[in-house]
Amino acid sequence: MKARVSIIMGSTSDLTVMEKAAIFFDELGIPFEMNALSAHRTPDEVESFAKSAADRGIQVIIAGAGMAAHLPGVIAALTPIPVIGVPIKASLDGMDALLAIVQMPPGIPVATVAINGALNAAILACQMMATGDKELYKKLEKYKAELKSKIVKANKDLSEVSYKYKTN
Repeated sequence: MKARVSIIMGSTSDLTVMEKAAIFFDELGIPFEMNALSAHRTPDEVESFAKSAADRGIQVIIAGAGMAAHLPGVIAALTPIPVIGVPIKASLDGMDALLAIVQMPPGIPVATVAINGALNAAILACQMMATGDKELYKKLEKYKAELKSKIVKANKDLSEVSYKYKTN
């Protein structure tokens, strides 16, 4: 089994956020790798990781980082593989990380999801890969249909909730 996606976090303290991506990949049967790398504390390892990702078969990289949040941008500067940044709420309600990730210079794009949005990063990674993978595309269609079913059921359940002045 060869990883198609790489989940990177600046520290294992980010695992509680980033594991949402791992769980999603497990549910869809998508091989992934997961590592802790720091743009500031292990810059040589980050460079080696980014430059070797394509040779390892990685198609999308999800990089979570908090505070200064340089990790996604540094990785994006070192590889043409798409990078999705996940700002981690570590300080300033995560706004520092969000702004650090989203404000990349021209030529170094990083797709950015919501603060602590690792699940959306995983879904976006799958959507990117599904453009050339019909089986994965079908899995995503099924996933989205299940999301719709949950809301339809929730709305039906709400219709059975009674309040004195509720009109529906």
